[in-house]
Amino acid sequence: MKEESEELSEVEEEHHVKPGEKPCGKSFTSKQYIEIHMRIHTGEKPYTCDQCGKSFAQSSHLKEHMKIHTGEKPFTCDQCGKSFAQSSHLKEHMKIHTGEKPFTCDQCGKSFAQSSHLKEHMKIHTGEKPFTCDQCGMSFTQKTSLKGHMLIHTGEKPFTCDQCGKKFPWESHLKTHLAVHMKEKPHLCSECGKSFSLLQTLHGHQKTHTGKTFITAGSLKLHQRIHTGEKPYKFIHSSNLKRHERIHSREKPYKCSHCDKRFSQSSNLKTHERIHTGEKPYTCDQCGKSFSFKSLLKIHMKIHAVEKPRV
Repeated sequence: MKEESEELSEVEEEHHVKPGEKPCGKSFTSKQYIEIHMRIHTGEKPYTCDQCGKSFAQSSHLKEHMKIHTGEKPFTCDQCGKSFAQSSHLKEHMKIHTGEKPFTCDQCGKSFAQSSHLKEHMKIHTGEKPFTCDQCGMSFTQKTSLKGHMLIHTGEKPFTCDQCGKKFPWESHLKTHLAVHMKEKPHLCSECGKSFSLLQTLHGHQKTHTGKTFITAGSLKLHQRIHTGEKPYKFIHSSNLKRHERIHSREKPYKCSHCDKRFSQSSNLKTHERIHTGEKPYTCDQCGKSFSFKSLLKIHMKIHAVEKPRV
């Protein structure tokens, strides 16, 4: 019965059969199985959750759903200990540890761990914006972007400054606000008397008193140069010195495969190549618009900083 249930789930998932459609001609070994299968076509969902009222075509689906209410998470990751309600969710999570990204965009070559992430990414290329605001008609590529936009109309401010308690509708505005506190230094270290603008900076500083630890002796030696001021290469790290020397030698070892332009740093080449690939990795969390460069996104964000609710 379990195998047949899984088979029916696959039919429903792969073919996306909707209620009212004609039978699909699939055959089954027993009358019971075809009765269960026919629910895909009729839309019948006889199994109802007594917690929230959601209905399901199969009892196995209801059983999986109930884990949301019970909090049961029997599938645990052996790498980090995180637990999941369904084995399929654990399987998706494991890609974080393996680095596997089997879903590749045929437009720009970018790869993703989950098919849903690729589907979201493809909207950048197609220009599809299926999520529309019912207040002002503005459309977005992602549901989360619409949700963020709706705060303009509702006046909701879910992001609170942990320094002064001031509230903001968007995280980006909170980050901008925190710069105000950078001028003040109200957080005092009880060990040495040093003051800090932000509470999290004080917490980081206090680790210098409790004793910071390193995996290797080499890492400790590099870290200690921060305190001693030692710069054996005129730079703390030899890689930084090598990079700096290219300013004087004008050496540009990184060549663009599209236009033969050369760069002194690999990161500059990577940024430049977006002109050719059309990749736009920086997306506005307010309206979903994407940009090739972080600087362009920052300029764009100023539009939202002065944006006022439409009534």
